[in-house]
Amino acid sequence: MEKGKGLPRRWAIDLVDTSSQSSRDVPDPLGFSRASLESDEASGSRQKKEAEAAWKLQKAWEVAQAPFKNLFMMAFMMWMAGSTVHLFSIGITFSALWQPISALQGVGKVFEPYKDSRIDILAPKLLFIALNLAGLALGVWKLNTLGLLPTHASDWVSTLPPAQEVEFSGGGRPF
Repeated sequence: MEKGKGLPRRWAIDLVDTSSQSSRDVPDPLGFSRASLESDEASGSRQKKEAEAAWKLQKAWEVAQAPFKNLFMMAFMMWMAGSTVHLFSIGITFSALWQPISALQGVGKVFEPYKDSRIDILAPKLLFIALNLAGLALGVWKLNTLGLLPTHASDWVSTLPPAQEVEFSGGGRPF
């Protein structure tokens, strides 16, 4: 006789349910409640959503603070470029002006992945805008130090009308 054939094993369990009872008809063991199991699953999904919202808010703050690092780098590059007008200093200055302008144009796209009904991303957006405006001010300051901004009266002389003659003097003998 083959091993395992013939007499049933002493400790074998038949896992196939041949009875007419369904698993719902079997009472729950003592101390077990299906309602508590369902509430645990609901609270777990709520905690997961709260954790995701907290992560999105943290990432939004990180994105909002990113221009701060760029400010110091741009200021150092402007300092290294010097205060004379040449190709390198003009290129650095226009780069310092272009980066904040393009970042301000795309504020909505930058914070799009972090939109959520459970979090408010207005404060990170305002910080992002303020830091980019500071970068723009840094670029305008560099334009002023290079002398490329019309800040003196002599810069506007060509637009002034000629001065009116107050007096006319002629000399010599009349003809």
